[in-house]
Amino acid sequence: MIVITGATGALNGATVKNLLGRIPADQIGVSVRSTDKARHFADRGVRVRQGSYEDPATLRDSFEGADQVLLVSSNDPHADAVALHRIGIEAAVQAGAQHILYTSHQGAGADSPFHPARDHAATEQLLAESGVAWTSLRNGFYAHSLGWLLGPWQETGTITTPADGPVSWTDRADAAEAAAVILAGDRPFDGPVTLTARQAVTFDDVAALASQVSGRRIKRAVMDDEEWTAAKVAAGTPEVMARMTLATFQAAREGRFAGVDPLLGELLGREPRAIADQLADSIPG
Repeated sequence: MIVITGATGALNGATVKNLLGRIPADQIGVSVRSTDKARHFADRGVRVRQGSYEDPATLRDSFEGADQVLLVSSNDPHADAVALHRIGIEAAVQAGAQHILYTSHQGAGADSPFHPARDHAATEQLLAESGVAWTSLRNGFYAHSLGWLLGPWQETGTITTPADGPVSWTDRADAAEAAAVILAGDRPFDGPVTLTARQAVTFDDVAALASQVSGRRIKRAVMDDEEWTAAKVAAGTPEVMARMTLATFQAAREGRFAGVDPLLGELLGREPRAIADQLADSIPG
């Protein structure tokens, strides 16, 4: 059996849906905070059990009989993500899972300015020490994040951000589908694997692409880091969140998100969605 956590969320929920097209439903289980929110999976024959990183006992129960467990990374900026991931790993090991998979991030590194990247690196170390086979799915930076990183460019005609670097913006749905392919397949994937779009682009490139898809000139303006952070705070963003977002640009400037890998396209059997597709989706009408 394959058990997937976070299945009521966008990423792993899409992974379950893709998996249902590849293996029988009775070979799939989900571990979720709210079983009511996963009723649509239960109606299709998926085993639904309550489980939470904050409650190891329920987590072990939800992992019962699992050969493979896919752990979703915590997205709570106020939580101790590594401690929560440790609970998930230990529960999977105690339940007898033979393979643990984890939704990591491209650029995982203990010295990254981007705090989640440090959490991912620490979690990968826990996986390496777990004593069972493991795979870390280092997904490219999700392209839907551009919605809040780019700001109101459609209204202003300008993308105003701090200085950046190349990023291989990746469609979250593509990453979810690739995870299902890996879970259902016979090809072994050990340790970190990188799943990204084909191309890494800067915000100068994004402005040029936005001009093409919108049919009007979109300019690019660069703000000083502290000025940009102050502007975000003045507009109502909590400072801790503004600085976490700033760290995204700082890590990009260091090339942390610049790598690309053909594996995602190979797993999908098609070209991954490109950034131009994402921009086109965001334009009304």
